[in-house]
Amino acid sequence: MRKRILLISTLYLLGIAYSHAQLFSSKKNYNKPYKAKFEPYSSVGFGLGTASYYGELSPIADPVNSTFKLIRWNVTANYTRHFTPRFSGRASLTLARLSGDDYTFSKGRPQFDGQFLRNLHFRNDVKELAITGILNILPEGRNAFDRPFFVPYLFGGVAVFAHNPKARTPIDAGNEWVALQPLGTEGQGLSGGAKPYSLVSAALPVGIGFRFRFNRNWDISAEAGMRFTLTDYIDDVGGLYPSNPDELANSTAMMVSNRTLEPTAARKGGDRLSDLQRIAGENGGTLPLSNARGGGKKDLYLLTAIHVNYIIAPKIKCPPLR
Repeated sequence: MRKRILLISTLYLLGIAYSHAQLFSSKKNYNKPYKAKFEPYSSVGFGLGTASYYGELSPIADPVNSTFKLIRWNVTANYTRHFTPRFSGRASLTLARLSGDDYTFSKGRPQFDGQFLRNLHFRNDVKELAITGILNILPEGRNAFDRPFFVPYLFGGVAVFAHNPKARTPIDAGNEWVALQPLGTEGQGLSGGAKPYSLVSAALPVGIGFRFRFNRNWDISAEAGMRFTLTDYIDDVGGLYPSNPDELANSTAMMVSNRTLEPTAARKGGDRLSDLQRIAGENGGTLPLSNARGGGKKDLYLLTAIHVNYIIAPKIKCPPLR
């Protein structure tokens, strides 16, 4: 009987001790700091900015003049999903005008006489669809409305774009804008020539930006991104002059293929005769013509933009009723 009472008492004391241990353990967990889980959210944005082209007509080796001499515009819209405090994904659609002109770039700069002689120009309205990842250098807060005032970020991704380079015909031939790819200005499509280049290509966008919190539902951001394209024909210039210009599609193709001897710059209307005479005089009375029309390197373009971003309020999740 005594053994039975002793066993029951021992089990009772062990139960009390276990209950107290669990209680103290729970109190210890409550003392740990609580870390809130990040709540993903979305935003939509609209932006305006500049567009600059780098290629045969605006070499990146002279970045200041290439960026600003023929700077143009772009408009863009985007959707961004913020997955974590540091990482977001963005889809964007952009329309950008790119432009280049040998005459504008080289006029009054004898070191670029080769470009002055070539005398090509273009404009190109590029439609770009890009998917990019955004890495915040400083992390965001725990939700859409706990955003810091200032967040610098890096971005990179892939893009597909459609383009269609155009140029003006000579002054004495109407001075009208014409699409260049169908004309095969470098003999594309002729027997023994290259295939016509595609008007759809891809690019790798890489850049940096800064985002500022304006108020609870609005951000303002500024960014700049370089596009490393997979084509050399944003400007319609990439290879050699056609070996037999008479075989080109028509008279318009012949006029815009080789513009070395045009007395007037077609895009700007500037006089070229005095500089042509100077260059000929410096070269024994002849112009130093080359068979190379382009340099064979891939083209690039730079887009900058100021975005206004609207924060889409996440749905409030009510706790389940018990």
